[in-house]
Amino acid sequence: MTHADHSPRMNLSHTNKTNHRRFFLKACAGVATVLACPSAFAGKKQELERKLAFYNTHTGEKLKTTFWADGQYIQESLTDINKILRDHRTGEIHPIDPELLDLLHALQNKVERKDVYSIISGYRSPATNAMLNKKSSGVAKHSLHMQGKAIDIRLSGCELKNLRNAALALKRGGVGYYPASNFIHVDTGRVRFW
Repeated sequence: MTHADHSPRMNLSHTNKTNHRRFFLKACAGVATVLACPSAFAGKKQELERKLAFYNTHTGEKLKTTFWADGQYIQESLTDINKILRDHRTGEIHPIDPELLDLLHALQNKVERKDVYSIISGYRSPATNAMLNKKSSGVAKHSLHMQGKAIDIRLSGCELKNLRNAALALKRGGVGYYPASNFIHVDTGRVRFW
């Protein structure tokens, strides 16, 4: 055999060793990443459903529903939520911002309570909001309630100040604190508090 006959085999062998070495190094880097950040990979259960329970303090209606599953919102549940969060004075129903529902779900997770939200005020028609604005300086003239992006609530089994603190920590919108009236306001507007 000539030297030329051995060259291709040597190059092939060298290439295989290089590929094996690269694979080994990449595998080691992956293991090191998992060991360095185990919380990023372990114990992270994928969320399959989002549920909420409501009690309308004005109508006495109750609703417990799964509003999101398998990566999408459930239209029938959203319709039911729109109804229970309607303007109880006029009966007007308006679509509720799904981000507001996600915020309420995240708030429950933050305080580690899956209890019932008592609804003080959900959607407000422009007429209702104008009437309330005349009676109280605490009601904004252009309230996000009129867009289905705000809700006034309390959560069974959770102290009001703890609920407020959890909402503030989420930094997902506005948070109002009304201890004298026993509720907090949350909305999907810009991050602010009062």
